[in-house]
Amino acid sequence: MNDKKFAFIICTNNEVLINECLTYISLLYIPEGYTVDTLTITDAKSITSGYNEGMSASDAKYKIYMHQDVFILNKYMLYDIIDIFNSDSSIGMIGMVGYKTIAPTGKMWDAERCGTTKLYGSLRNYPNSFYRFEEYLSYRFDLVNDGLTDVAIIDGLMMITSQDIPWDEDTLKGWDFYDAFQSIRFLEKSYRIVVPNQIFPWFIHDDGYILSMWDYNKNRKIFLEKYRKYVGLDAKKIRALS
Repeated sequence: MNDKKFAFIICTNNEVLINECLTYISLLYIPEGYTVDTLTITDAKSITSGYNEGMSASDAKYKIYMHQDVFILNKYMLYDIIDIFNSDSSIGMIGMVGYKTIAPTGKMWDAERCGTTKLYGSLRNYPNSFYRFEEYLSYRFDLVNDGLTDVAIIDGLMMITSQDIPWDEDTLKGWDFYDAFQSIRFLEKSYRIVVPNQIFPWFIHDDGYILSMWDYNKNRKIFLEKYRKYVGLDAKKIRALS
């Protein structure tokens, strides 16, 4: 792998959203000596197949799998990614929102949560609660002062990897629970998954998606059937069992 390259890998079905997403990516500060690729997958049968396609097409060491409706505010994010991975070689994946244990229900939001994001609705409805935008332009993650939290699962809004582990497209069809499956795959390979304790959220999520509970519950049951032995456990215990 090329350890001086970042690749953004995004499945998309909306031209307006992906163009805005790519605009924010184009504004990021790029560390000296590094390059950035963007791979957009428009005809994926499932998110796992799309991500596997993107992973196979890129030799970048640092791959950033993200939703098309995520708009990055932290212009120094690429610097922060390098700092985090360089802080511990056992860190294999970074998320912006994470959950410390596997909930008995399998639902992420039923476990203790860490990290943060800003929904676009917060800007529309509660403008005074949102930090002044110019503060984001100078924001820089401070690894020493802010720290990292180990988690069992990260939210699929953004999943940043330093290792290529295939996505489970044989088990998972559709667009749900891929993040939980991939998190377990990294833990089973003894990699840490961490969430930076952000002073300000690194991105805005333009959340207009309505979750299909039929598809979600179908994959939730598959997840619990396959990984029931990890229910109630944190990341450290899952790695120890693997």
